[in-house]
Amino acid sequence: MIIIGPPGAGKGTQASRIEEFLGIGNLSTGALLRDAIASGSELGNKAKVLVEGGKFVPDDVMIALVSARIAEPDCENGFILDGFPRTLAQAAALDELLESQGTKVDAVVEIKTQDDVVVERINGRFACKTCGEGYHRAFKTPEKDGVCDVCGGTEFELRADDSEEKIRTRLSLYHEQTAPILPYYEKRGILKSVDGTKDLDNVTQELKEVLASVN
Repeated sequence: MIIIGPPGAGKGTQASRIEEFLGIGNLSTGALLRDAIASGSELGNKAKVLVEGGKFVPDDVMIALVSARIAEPDCENGFILDGFPRTLAQAAALDELLESQGTKVDAVVEIKTQDDVVVERINGRFACKTCGEGYHRAFKTPEKDGVCDVCGGTEFELRADDSEEKIRTRLSLYHEQTAPILPYYEKRGILKSVDGTKDLDNVTQELKEVLASVN
């Protein structure tokens, strides 16, 4: 299953919920890169050089990371891809990889939301500087003002790329590079969509209904 949507649509949150619900692997692009770099493997070191140099990680490296990850035991009965593929070239490469392993993409779910909603969501995010717990000034504030619910930390920070200008740049890249993937999967009859403007529980329920229809 692939979850597609613009930054701030809630892909990561929903992927984690479906992972827990089904007990299958959850492949986040960011996690794949972090884990590979931490492993110190040849592939991880190659990714590290690219990431630390601020360079784009090429498709062959990402496909190699995905290939290694889906060979792990928690992916034996299936897996969710969050943040990959991002381009048509990556989608084609993923199909080739899965076909070589005798499997395929069963469902692609687009979490649909409007750009202005995304900007509001991301622009209000902040995190505990100590443990990284995430908050939002409109949707999720600490129970005690200025104190992290998880670790009791009192220092918070904003992500450098969460300014409105940078958010809209990321959205433009999504519409330009990733959105063209949707017709690619639609032609195969495996594209579904859910309303990402609903609350988290409703979006999760819609995703479960999509999975039930696939099964």
